[in-house]
Amino acid sequence: MTLKNVTPNGNVGILSYGVYIPRNRIKVEEIARLWGKNPEDIKRGLDVHEKSVPDPDEDTATISVEAARYAIRRAKIDPARIGAIYVGSESHPYAVKPTATIVAEAIGASPRMTAADYEFACKAGTAAIQTCLGLSTSGLIDLGLAIGADVAQSAPGDPLEYAAAAAGAAYILGPGPAIVEIEATHSYTTDTPDFWRREGASYPSHGGRFTGEPAYFKHVTSATRGLLEKTGTKPGDYDYAVFHQPNGKFPARAAQELGFQKPQYEPGITVRRLGNSYSASSLVGLANVLDQAKPGARIMMCSFGSGAGSDAFQLRVTPQIETVRPGAPLVADFSRHVNYLTYAQYAKHLELV
Repeated sequence: MTLKNVTPNGNVGILSYGVYIPRNRIKVEEIARLWGKNPEDIKRGLDVHEKSVPDPDEDTATISVEAARYAIRRAKIDPARIGAIYVGSESHPYAVKPTATIVAEAIGASPRMTAADYEFACKAGTAAIQTCLGLSTSGLIDLGLAIGADVAQSAPGDPLEYAAAAAGAAYILGPGPAIVEIEATHSYTTDTPDFWRREGASYPSHGGRFTGEPAYFKHVTSATRGLLEKTGTKPGDYDYAVFHQPNGKFPARAAQELGFQKPQYEPGITVRRLGNSYSASSLVGLANVLDQAKPGARIMMCSFGSGAGSDAFQLRVTPQIETVRPGAPLVADFSRHVNYLTYAQYAKHLELV
């Protein structure tokens, strides 16, 4: 990274975004059938109906590259302007070898830039956004690329298996004609052992009773309330509210507890048909909102990462969205030609057998 300009940049925002979601899907019924469970009970309990499944040659690196390429294409960004790339994931393909450098080389952004991999369960992607925002605002870089991507792991037969999915979302931040202004951000973080995976373990473990109240709901509601207090806003001031979505029930309940109404939070819930893509989850939900939001719309977005923490953002859509949006596929486009798998095919794709 060459520090040619250390003058603070004004009006740093989101210049572009891109997503990638594998076309393979598996229905909840197919998973439940194998384990002798009632699929209707599962769907009612989780409010998830199907999920994305990566191809055998798709991992966090390839998914991140595709999402980044779509973000570059959408706004016709020169990759040479990107001075930092951060990839947030809990399924990096290498324990020692950064995913971010693979992305940088693939999109033509290297070598005069900095890069790193982030890990904070499902909120590593929003942490990457905050880092790029700070670096660009300070003038240390021109543009930053923040990615949240995962090929989510779940042990066969574990409740996580019904939702753990694969996807990636990339956001380019910097000065210039932004499509989204970042008006404020607020984080809330504690040491809460609700979900973890030790080095070398194939699948994560979860703390059952910790996953709901003391983890997800405490952090999401606290971060959001902190943002509302900081900005002097109330739920009614927003057109959309997007939350991390481990299932379909949690974000709806959190939104309702905070005072958001169904028309505000429904457009951001994508987990029912795409599954929980972990680090990409809230960012794919945000992308789905940006696919339809009008200029002037105000968005509240809040991530959640086990361990545990949440990053909340106040965003405002600009008229530039109308020019940039058509340049790459929308979230809905990745569900137009899907390929449904049997459990045997699913197990082969994920190398479970």
